[in-house]
Amino acid sequence: MKKPLPKLLDLFLTFLKIGAFTFGGGYAMISLLENEFVSKKQWLEKEEFLDVLAVSESSPGPIAVNTATYIGYKVGGALGSFLATLAVCLPSFTIIFIISLFFDRFLRIKWVGYAFRGIQVAVVYLIASAGVKFIVGLKKNAFNVIVASAVFLAFILLSLFAVRFSSIFYILIAGLLGLTLYLIDRIRKRGKEQ
Repeated sequence: MKKPLPKLLDLFLTFLKIGAFTFGGGYAMISLLENEFVSKKQWLEKEEFLDVLAVSESSPGPIAVNTATYIGYKVGGALGSFLATLAVCLPSFTIIFIISLFFDRFLRIKWVGYAFRGIQVAVVYLIASAGVKFIVGLKKNAFNVIVASAVFLAFILLSLFAVRFSSIFYILIAGLLGLTLYLIDRIRKRGKEQ
């Protein structure tokens, strides 16, 4: 029988693997994170994972690093947070450092160009897959359905008309809507208590 790895080592190796084999940034990493930490290891519940994604997206910095930092802290405290963050960044840093040493010659290699075109297709799939999982995992209440539909509609319209609209505004608008709903709910509950 295979002896389980110590939790911190398991955390480090898992994030190292995810960091090494994820192309396309943090959004492409979401389905891998969910598979590892919700389905396989069960260190997070599905609802908590969705909350981690929401906080990681709205916090400054890359979503992959923010998610690694949070999950690492949940699993192993400050040391776990450091190890997870280091592990998710190490592969990218190493690869970019090596590429930077001979960047011009690297770009002239014909099969590298073909490989990157193939990877782009996979990245689109991974990001779309993560988005679908995120939407399916949302609680099905009126507020979530309205906000998700409005964001999706705005995304399509802005894309069709080539309007530049920062994702920061989506986050701020959704945050204000959520805060407004929370305050309305608090006022309604307070009115019932009195």
